[in-house]
Amino acid sequence: MKKEVTSFDVAVIIAELRLSIIGAWVTNIYQTDHKTLVFKLHRSDQSALNLLIRAGSGLYLTNFAVDKPAKPSGFCMTLRRHLRNGKIQAVEQHEFERIVTLLIRARQEEFKLVCELFGDGNIILVNAQDKILQALSYRKMRDRNVLREETLQHPPPSGKNLFKLARNDLGEIKAYEETEIVKVLARFLGVGGLYAEEILLRAKIDKNTPCRNLSEQKLDRIFGVLGQMLSKIQRSEIEPVIVVDEEGEWIDVVPFLLEKYAVFQAKPYATFNQALDDYYAKKVVEQKATKTTTELEQMLAQQERILSRQQKTMEELEQEIRKNKEIGDAIYAHFGELQLLMQEIMNAKDKGKQWNHITLMLDEAKKKGKAPALYYNSFDPENSILHLNIDQVTFSLNLRNSVQKNAAEYYERSKRSEKRLEGALKAIEETKQKITALEKQKNAVKAAETSKPIVQRIEEKRTWYEKFRWFHSSEGFLVLGGKDAVQNEILIKKHTEPHDLVFHADIVGAPFTIIKTEGRIMSEQTIKETAQFAGAFSRAWKERFNAVDVYWVHPEQVSKTPPTGQFLAKGSFMIYGKKNYLRQVELRTSIGILMKEIAKVIGGPREAIACQTSLYLEIVPGEQPSGTLAKKVRELLSQKAPELWREKVLVLSLEEIQGFIPYGKGTLLS
Repeated sequence: MKKEVTSFDVAVIIAELRLSIIGAWVTNIYQTDHKTLVFKLHRSDQSALNLLIRAGSGLYLTNFAVDKPAKPSGFCMTLRRHLRNGKIQAVEQHEFERIVTLLIRARQEEFKLVCELFGDGNIILVNAQDKILQALSYRKMRDRNVLREETLQHPPPSGKNLFKLARNDLGEIKAYEETEIVKVLARFLGVGGLYAEEILLRAKIDKNTPCRNLSEQKLDRIFGVLGQMLSKIQRSEIEPVIVVDEEGEWIDVVPFLLEKYAVFQAKPYATFNQALDDYYAKKVVEQKATKTTTELEQMLAQQERILSRQQKTMEELEQEIRKNKEIGDAIYAHFGELQLLMQEIMNAKDKGKQWNHITLMLDEAKKKGKAPALYYNSFDPENSILHLNIDQVTFSLNLRNSVQKNAAEYYERSKRSEKRLEGALKAIEETKQKITALEKQKNAVKAAETSKPIVQRIEEKRTWYEKFRWFHSSEGFLVLGGKDAVQNEILIKKHTEPHDLVFHADIVGAPFTIIKTEGRIMSEQTIKETAQFAGAFSRAWKERFNAVDVYWVHPEQVSKTPPTGQFLAKGSFMIYGKKNYLRQVELRTSIGILMKEIAKVIGGPREAIACQTSLYLEIVPGEQPSGTLAKKVRELLSQKAPELWREKVLVLSLEEIQGFIPYGKGTLLS
């Protein structure tokens, strides 16, 4: 797998990004893992872009959904504070190195985001004076430091800047004498082994040629090949491909066809960014699947070890059960003889004989074949334990207890082992069930890896009104609401026409809402839906009211002229004349998924949403945070969606769903 981009790759990426992201606004930033950032960008033509930056690996535009953490990291929050709502002014490659700099202007300041795409990588935010404000990783190194408030220093060059390389510079290669040209070229130009081999292949020079054997003609050919490759980049004459081996595996992604890969298949792409996006998305899925499979295999191995121990314990318990029963049966089968033996021993002891004399007596009787001494093995006088062997069954009797009690003790041991065996068998069954479940899960992961397509999120072109709160009424009228004071001003001043209607909840802290009538006649249903929309996004929702009064007026009744001696804040207007009230409008709103070419989140009054889709849920004021609520809404809607649409719903941005939750809180209506 290609683990990181090359200098050639970066040059092509930069050329493409200049055409797409310069002039775009940074609307948000996410940190999906320790090394990966996703910049959500918006262009004036309403198109949305997602720029993925992975420290040490690469950067490119992505159309794939990414997992966004519920809580942003400290680094991410710093970037948001400085760069959000900023405009991308330029994107540059530093000296043909794997270093990309984004120049972003935000809040009347210039910032640089320096992305190091080699080794462990780094992402560094610096100000206009090149002072480091924040870094993904702070480091002290031999040749430079990456520390807060220090001046940014780039690492020493890894090779020559190919765009500034002169033909005479190649003469320095001969100084390496016996070293193979491929090794020297990789280091001297800083292009890595792949492109060093490619240059030599195109120049028809054996890669193992010692540098001292390079003629001027060969150096000319090397310089000529470099010029051709760089010219392709400068003129955007690239042919991006994903290289596919004979087994169908994706082994590399390159900006133009390489002779080194001539024997492989090539999957062409319109842009290198698209090729990188597909390549890494597939590889990330494969890596996750491999990681999951490895974890499952480790869990399986652990359960199999547990099962092996449990089975061994079961076998030991079964042996104990059999042995103790055999001993108990042997004792009862020779009950009289054993009772006689124990009585002889105790009688001898009562007569004052020492234990060693009793032991000698038993040994002599056994040698003579006298019963019951024949069963005698040994004697432990300290604990009064007599060791016996009957019918090849070895066991012990406690002389302090009767023969019956000794037998009962062995039977009791057998019963205790039987109970333990029951528990062991139950545990074995549970372990087997776990193993079966893990094997099914492992097989499912493998099947998904080969058959399940990567879900690609295609950003629909945003319409002009989607920057406001909006919905389409059940009669098809466009309804717009302001999100803040600035939008209130824009909405009333720029987008309200004489034949529209203006709504406002009768509470401090409510946005203006308008119906764009376009001169058409509407019914009371659209008025009712718009009133509910205006009420839901008013402060009444935050205060968890059940209902609120809402009124509507004509545009000529809305004025920016305050009464004498008064002042109107930004976003505030005076209402003159009669207000048309709708009393006690219920506070509730719906969130749905519109299924067309792509899955699109919509929101508004239930009647309006129900006219467009059957896939929706209704929410009311509550205390559940929008992040948690949005996850729940997405999950429930995916379950309700047709099977072909479930994955498309699951990759919808939580941020989009949150945008339709008033004041960032609510609860699902059961």
